[in-house]
Amino acid sequence: IKFSYDDGYEKYSHKKTFEGVINNLERRYLETDSDWKREEIAQYQTESNCEKCSGHRLKDEALCVKIDKKNISEITKKSIIEAKKWFESLDNKLEQRDQKIAKHILKEINERLNFLLNVGLDYLTLSRESGTLSGGESQRIRLASQIGSGLTGVLYVLDEPSIGLHQKDNIKLIKALKKLRDLGNTVIVVEHDIETMESADHIIDLGPEAGKDGGYIVAQGKLEDIINNEKSITGNYLSGKKSIAVPKIRRTAKNGRFLEISGATGNNLKNINLKIPLGTFTCVTGVSGSGKSTLILQTLFNALNLTLNNNKSRKIPKPFKGYKGTELIDKIIDIDQSPIGRTPRSNPATYTGAFGPIRDWFTNLPESKTRGYKPGRFSFNVKGGRCEACEGDGVITYEMHFLPDVYIA
Repeated sequence: IKFSYDDGYEKYSHKKTFEGVINNLERRYLETDSDWKREEIAQYQTESNCEKCSGHRLKDEALCVKIDKKNISEITKKSIIEAKKWFESLDNKLEQRDQKIAKHILKEINERLNFLLNVGLDYLTLSRESGTLSGGESQRIRLASQIGSGLTGVLYVLDEPSIGLHQKDNIKLIKALKKLRDLGNTVIVVEHDIETMESADHIIDLGPEAGKDGGYIVAQGKLEDIINNEKSITGNYLSGKKSIAVPKIRRTAKNGRFLEISGATGNNLKNINLKIPLGTFTCVTGVSGSGKSTLILQTLFNALNLTLNNNKSRKIPKPFKGYKGTELIDKIIDIDQSPIGRTPRSNPATYTGAFGPIRDWFTNLPESKTRGYKPGRFSFNVKGGRCEACEGDGVITYEMHFLPDVYIA
């Protein structure tokens, strides 16, 4: 292929063998050190099970080794609660010689599974990929491993471990935190959950407001001290002086219009038929692991994404029979907790489009016009505007290879 390039002063051309689109993307994905570039290339990829091992990840020789007619892959695909029952049942199935060999191993396995059960993770499979775990789930797994380690004299800091956790499982989490404390450790939890605050030995309330109006310790002490402090907004809600008003009137579907999906069977869904009223605020709730994300995100969203957004995410929906009402919707948007923007330099101003008018404002100043400045002169994404020392990042990154990167302002 003949490639031509014009830099404004001179034209260049040369011939080069083109490696192909797929090979090019694969090479760039493997060679780059940039997470952002990997995410950009990943949108052109789809996942499929390995044809050789069918997604088991192991050789045939390893899969031929079985205990109670189950190989290691079949065992790890069980949920934690199912695995616990299966391992406990082995006591009655193993021969006396095998029981002596497995006694200490089974004891260790059952203890570790109990730690995971006690933090409300009974629904997770043992083979669940770490990248698909929510922040709260990852924290609770770390919490379970720390309880199992038996360390004492340690200061543990947790950032909102109750995120995504149903109130039914919240009690288990609080018990796990107390167990960690009772081992002789100090536990600090950043939380908004009422039950966690009520269970704490000591509470520190920051405020009184957010941002520049915050940054002060409004109240601290026991629960009663927070409740009795008039300046504490948290205390006012804990005491019941303030509360979130429950609507007296509920909306109904606008003009009787509904979005329907039928026969959803992904993961643990039992042939669900769903009917969502349009033009309303609908809440999907249930205990952790009951199938909320599978139904709404992995089935409904991915299915409608194929039709309404031309499948920009390229994610295949979980199995379902059909849907109705898409003609009543113009677009579907998934608002998640992933980083905003297309580059690491993105911020709320660039993401919302507010930065464009701000740059135009500076561009139209008399001095900018005199100097011939264009909007790019006030951008940290392009040469001519950004700081070339840090390339617009605000910090200089030094890779330490086997150690965490070092950032210098």
